[in-house]
Amino acid sequence: MIFNTTSAEVLDHALTRSTHQALFKQLFYACVGLCLAGGVRCLGYQRLIQLSPYLFAFFCFLLILTLIPGVGREVNGSRRWIGLAGFSFQPSEFVKYIVPAYFIYRLMPLDPSALSFKGFLRLMGLLAIPIWLILIEPNNGTAGVIGLTVVVVCVLSRIRFKYWALPLAIFIAIGAISAYHLPYVTARIKVYLHPELDLKGKGHQPYQAKIAAGSGQLLGRGPGNSLQKLSYLPEAQNDYIAAIYAEEFGFIGVLGLILMYMLVGYIGFYTAYLTVDKPGFYLASVVTFLICFQAFMNLGVVSGLLPSTGLNLPFFSQGGTSLMANIMGLGLLLDIARKQPRVCLKMH
Repeated sequence: MIFNTTSAEVLDHALTRSTHQALFKQLFYACVGLCLAGGVRCLGYQRLIQLSPYLFAFFCFLLILTLIPGVGREVNGSRRWIGLAGFSFQPSEFVKYIVPAYFIYRLMPLDPSALSFKGFLRLMGLLAIPIWLILIEPNNGTAGVIGLTVVVVCVLSRIRFKYWALPLAIFIAIGAISAYHLPYVTARIKVYLHPELDLKGKGHQPYQAKIAAGSGQLLGRGPGNSLQKLSYLPEAQNDYIAAIYAEEFGFIGVLGLILMYMLVGYIGFYTAYLTVDKPGFYLASVVTFLICFQAFMNLGVVSGLLPSTGLNLPFFSQGGTSLMANIMGLGLLLDIARKQPRVCLKMH
């Protein structure tokens, strides 16, 4: 699908780059991701959790680098990438996994139900550092997802409800008030409610995505026959690639895609359910939640049910760092499943 959408853009605009450039880049990132997954599986999830403080500090440093002019790469007003030799790297994609891993590391020697409020606030202050840096980029969608993973760990570890629920409510209220005064956030909300009011601006993509998805009908136009990818839906290979997929493969194709994500969710949560040690249970649950929640949010945006969040579709959208991080997440799940006797017994 990435080759399908990007090659159409190259041909439609008579660009000088190769029609296969995006495909080769994505394959390269996929190979790196498979190497990372193999490395994580050999290293082991317990060892990765032990190394999480160092990874946490390193990726906070990378997030700071993205904000420095000349080092960080700016695209559409956001500084989320570090450019290197023609390739780009987005640290926040790995932070999605590192923050919950570090949280689990800090909880391991403690009884979460007996954690003091002061100790909890100190821990939340540390976890807020990368989230704050990501908000500055700005990348509200990713910051929100990381915040949700922290809430998931709080729920699973049974940290006292009064410690995190009230601060979370206050944080959401402050975030909502702040977002209301940010022009680009209010613009996104207006576009979400009435995309037809700004068809030449921010409403163009969501409006054209609805046309693409609707024109696919039951069986779709067929592979490669999308019309919306011919510059009607710009940069469709990123957040809106599912719209082109819906146009070409129809309702049946989208249903199959959703079933695949549901299968990943079922296997991941079932692995977590059978895991005998708490760190493995927490990590398997968070990895599965990350993949499924991002898929839910992206498909909700493409269908027009949710406002634009900037989250791509895991394993599907163009985005090398996202692909590497998510494949690494699957490597973690495989390692957790491999080391649990109850999982192995069920599989046999």
